[in-house]
Amino acid sequence: MSSSGSYAVQPATNPAREGHFAPGIFSGHQKAMSALSGKVQTVLGPVDPSQLGRTMTHEHLTMTFECCYHAPTQGDKTISEAPIEMKNLFWLKQNPYSSHENLLLCQETEAVREELLFYRRAGGGAIVENTTAGISRDVKILKRLAKETGVHIVAGAGFYVDVTHSSETRKMTVEKLTDIIVNEVLHGADGSDIKCGVIGEIGTSWPITDSEKKVLKATAHAQTQLGCPVIIHPGRNPAAPAAVVQILQEAGGDISKTVMSHLDRTIFDDGELLEFAKMGSYLEYDLFGTEMLNYHYNLEVDMPSDSQRVKKLAFLVAEGYEDKIVIAHDIHTKNRLVKYGGHGYSHILNNIVPKMLTRGIDQNQVDKILIENPKHWLTFN
Repeated sequence: MSSSGSYAVQPATNPAREGHFAPGIFSGHQKAMSALSGKVQTVLGPVDPSQLGRTMTHEHLTMTFECCYHAPTQGDKTISEAPIEMKNLFWLKQNPYSSHENLLLCQETEAVREELLFYRRAGGGAIVENTTAGISRDVKILKRLAKETGVHIVAGAGFYVDVTHSSETRKMTVEKLTDIIVNEVLHGADGSDIKCGVIGEIGTSWPITDSEKKVLKATAHAQTQLGCPVIIHPGRNPAAPAAVVQILQEAGGDISKTVMSHLDRTIFDDGELLEFAKMGSYLEYDLFGTEMLNYHYNLEVDMPSDSQRVKKLAFLVAEGYEDKIVIAHDIHTKNRLVKYGGHGYSHILNNIVPKMLTRGIDQNQVDKILIENPKHWLTFN
């Protein structure tokens, strides 16, 4: 923030022009990059942006979240170790991170496949899968799911929050991290030829750690080379999104092609939200379906309800930001799957859109949020 209390927008610099990269660094990737211009890169290959349709910009289809396990209270230890069953579903809804089993979404590939078929029938066309290094990304499973369901799936390159960084990752230079990200987009991830189509979700904590700052700089450098979309997981503090944008800008990142995730648990004051919106990123409300009394990662946060999220979307639309809003569920635990009584990947299409239409958001604006904005964001320059 500036000394006056508002977020200062700094002019972006281009690392390629400022000498951060050696001359000719782009030449080895030129052919692959030219094939991506004007396209969206899915796990099945580049597609025309018009093919995407309604898009959830922040989901997980296979991952582990044990890095963020939250120990239960002593009295809840028994239920936390029990298998997931009907009688403990409400407890899981309130304590999703205190059950080891609940954090293993990677065990539910068949259930996820069925849900993607539901999503397709509900009118869904694409999903951006935000799992990155550190939380068990598996692009081979993503490719299989895309083939079997017909849903366009975009995989994420890069690294999650500091706690998931390996000792090797922490030792890497910005240049090495940049090379890894670029290769995941141009040549393939996880030892395969399956390519990522977005950088992120790039994880940050609060305060942002030194290792995370290096990854953010590498993200900006890679984006400069590739002309690709970026998506950020900010720390749980109202100042975190602007701090991330500042680092990206200073490293030459394109904020207009960057999504700031999780705003529904991060910035609550309308004035602060509008100040951040001026910085130019996409504004993502991506926890639809998550309603709990106590948000264990930050007990000062009162997690909003879906109705409150819709109200915030209507506020942003009224303030002129309909071209910069994207939405999703960020499913990352088992209990949010339909198999376990959860809302699933179709909740927004089946339940939230009708609510939006009754709260001052018209169909054209809904289509911008679900179709046009994701399409423009995901298209390579």
